[in-house]
Amino acid sequence: MDKDTRQTVADGGSGSDGGSDSGRGGGGGSGSDTAQGRQRLMAEGLTLAYDRRTVAEKLSVTIPDHSFTVIVGPNACGKSTLLRALSRMLKPVAGSVLLDGQAIGAMPAKKVARTLGLLPQSSIAPDGITVADLVARGRYPHQGLLRQWSETDERIVDESMAATGVAELADRYVDELSGGQRQRVWIAMAIAQQTPLLLLDEPTTYLDIQHQIDVLDLCAQLHEEQGRTLVAVLHDLNHAARYATHLIAMRGGEVVAEGAPADVVTAEQVERVFGLPCQVIDDPETGTPLVIPAARRSRTARAGAPTPLAGAVSES
Repeated sequence: MDKDTRQTVADGGSGSDGGSDSGRGGGGGSGSDTAQGRQRLMAEGLTLAYDRRTVAEKLSVTIPDHSFTVIVGPNACGKSTLLRALSRMLKPVAGSVLLDGQAIGAMPAKKVARTLGLLPQSSIAPDGITVADLVARGRYPHQGLLRQWSETDERIVDESMAATGVAELADRYVDELSGGQRQRVWIAMAIAQQTPLLLLDEPTTYLDIQHQIDVLDLCAQLHEEQGRTLVAVLHDLNHAARYATHLIAMRGGEVVAEGAPADVVTAEQVERVFGLPCQVIDDPETGTPLVIPAARRSRTARAGAPTPLAGAVSES
């Protein structure tokens, strides 16, 4: 790949706080609070709102270090809003998000970016940018006055594209790609950032089933082999139960259950959180909880209402 182009990408993203921190990886350190037992990422007493609409009040969560934490819940329950607050994309009305014991909103942007990476729900690439150059932007937090583009950066970009299956698209323009291809490119950029904490908001959006599994397998690999802490919002409860080491279940802006998937994904909890009657069995592949929704007739009988077809037949 063209290193001059990579350098231009890195320079083009430089901000006012361009520190001189150098070296590969997440940086950021573990912090004295972590050494004393405090988890690296936590939220205390959050009130979250958009304009005048309050989404959550007095919301507190702790992300276990080195976990693959997945946040689940019905639509509009506050999952993505919580993730945005944890990544400092959304400023809380009250309460605070702590990263390594410090209020994340008061930390320099580049320091946060070396410690915490984010894949937002929807991202827009600059016009006319290639896949390789977009992925290279993940290396920007590691650039500075004393550290410019290196062979290590080049290798990490190549490895990130290979891991997400977009290496063959390196010279393609991002705006020419399908939705699924673009999603994998954004994931590659997040991986290239090489942060010890990685937040992903619905990373399987736009992907077919094979690529959904590929992405989640990759996330599991980052967690298991590299010890990264991952936090993801997922809609598929079975995917969440299979891959997560820690689940947070939300409803109405509140955390209603959290813990190991086997403790959170029960028939009672699924109906409480999602309003879905179901059975929960052991996944024959992994032994993790597998949610089997009740059949339509079982659901309607449980609700005490006839099905529309039954009503239509009785009237004919």
